[in-house]
Amino acid sequence: MSDTNAPHETNNDNTELSGTELSGREKIIEVLKTIEDPELFIDIWFLGLIYGIDINEENKVAIQMTFTSAMCPAGPWLVDQVKTKVEALGGFTDVSVKVVFSPPWSPSEDVRAMLGLI
Repeated sequence: MSDTNAPHETNNDNTELSGTELSGREKIIEVLKTIEDPELFIDIWFLGLIYGIDINEENKVAIQMTFTSAMCPAGPWLVDQVKTKVEALGGFTDVSVKVVFSPPWSPSEDVRAMLGLI
């Protein structure tokens, strides 16, 4: 028997969360973890290439990301992958990806260790 007056947790898009259901932001993060930088073979979330994920009340998603360098040859492909895979999640009315270079990307200690730089 459930208590219908119990508080319900909701996420940014006002959908109810249950035990293991992911929020819209968490779903986006999970899909970003599947996109690998084709030169480093490490996912863009772990690399720290995603600077921001905003979901507004109309379920429009705005993602800010960067590249490992301004001249990254895989840049356009990465942007396309982010947009395409987030759109494929469904439930969002619009997905935009903005590339920024401020602040410049700097690998975390974990990334440097994985790349053998420390």
